[in-house]
Amino acid sequence: MKIKSVVAPVYGGPEVLTLTQTELSDPSDGQVLVEVRAAATNPIDYKIFSGTYGDDPSRLPMSVGFEVSGVVRNLGGEVVGPSGPIHVGDNVIVFRADAGYATYVLASGDSVLPKPDAMTFEEASGLMLAGTTAVHALTVTHVVAGDTVLIHGAAGGVGLMAVQLARGDGATVIGTAGEGQHDLLRSLGAEPVTYGEGLLERVQALAPHGVDAALDLVGSVDAGDVSFALANNDRIVTIVASGHAKALGAIVIGGGGDPGTEIRDAARFELLRRVEAGSLKVIVDATYPLADAAAALEELATGHAHGKVVLTP
Repeated sequence: MKIKSVVAPVYGGPEVLTLTQTELSDPSDGQVLVEVRAAATNPIDYKIFSGTYGDDPSRLPMSVGFEVSGVVRNLGGEVVGPSGPIHVGDNVIVFRADAGYATYVLASGDSVLPKPDAMTFEEASGLMLAGTTAVHALTVTHVVAGDTVLIHGAAGGVGLMAVQLARGDGATVIGTAGEGQHDLLRSLGAEPVTYGEGLLERVQALAPHGVDAALDLVGSVDAGDVSFALANNDRIVTIVASGHAKALGAIVIGGGGDPGTEIRDAARFELLRRVEAGSLKVIVDATYPLADAAAALEELATGHAHGKVVLTP
């Protein structure tokens, strides 16, 4: 069948992305054909096609997108996913998807999960990558009820997940963000502080005895220095492998660090449970048509998106 798909024909910035028409085969045994209703964008997307992780020409043209939500349209036989049998017509989340910036995707059954009824397709598309990363960060820093955790970049996609998860587990959260996002963080139960000069003193005013754990989700010098000034070294994590916190000795997870495969696989079900319980939500900052994928990723790359940036075919 003919589908529309966004690809990077060459390595470069978001401007290289092109919407093309391609051929998609019928699902083979164990595969699921999903009509995409929404595809979440993530920083890893543009890092890959920018050449950050290598520029092997044999990988071109490169498809883009790791997580989508949509409707099952066809199956390769009887397919059982992580949550049980999958049927035509099911509303689902695909993670990890392959070539998710598209109108349809083929996915292995073990990557297909039920979409919670409480979520829109746009929200559901952005749940898994940010959510499992947040769970991984909180797990390796051993955040539990009664802890005080400092989250740098608390208004970003991973940050908003981490705030809600930590608060749901009974931790006190101090989150750095621009002033325009302070009301949002307060609504989620966090105590916001403005990043930048004087950050250490502002956090100390809220946590005079230090913090129990710190999550660096931005990679800045301030984030690294303040984390190590306030938390024990073995409870500081960063998702930015090129950032200052790594140089200081933080635990590195995700790209360039511990992939946490077992933690993240198990986290998928906990995320679904919390959404269904009403204690976790995905905040969508902006939506773009699939044809405007370049503009969506340009916004994401600025680092100023507060929540998820989503594509809709």
